[in-house]
Amino acid sequence: MKLATLINSALIFASITFVPGIAGAQIATINNSEIAVNFNNLSTNSTSANYLQPSNLVAFAYQGGLQQHGIPSGEALILKTQNRNIIAKDLVKAAVNADKLPSQVLNDQNYLSAVNSELNALPDYAAAD
Repeated sequence: MKLATLINSALIFASITFVPGIAGAQIATINNSEIAVNFNNLSTNSTSANYLQPSNLVAFAYQGGLQQHGIPSGEALILKTQNRNIIAKDLVKAAVNADKLPSQVLNDQNYLSAVNSELNALPDYAAAD
C-alpha cells in the first residue's frame, strides 16, 4: 500500500510540474503530422537553442501564424518563397516581431540556413498533404 501511495505522489508531483509547459504549447500541423510547439519557452537572454526550431517556424508560418507580420500562409507562402520574394531572414524577422524568436537569431547564420532549407522543402511537404 505504501508503494502505491509513493507512486501516486510522484505522478501528482510530475503533473503539477509539467502541466504549465504543456498547457502553453501550441500545435502546428504539417504533412498530417502534429508538432507541439511551446512558444512560452522562448528566452531572450539565452544563447542556446532554446527557441522555436526552424521546421516549426516554417510550419507556423505556413499555417498563417505570421500573417499579421507580413508573411502569407499556405500556397501564397510557397509561391513567394519559390520566387525569392520571401527568404529565411524575412521569416525570422517576422517571428522576432511576433515575439516568437529572440532578436539575436537574426544574426545566427546556422539558424537562417536551416530555415532556408525548410523553406526550400516546403513545396514537397505541401504536395504530400
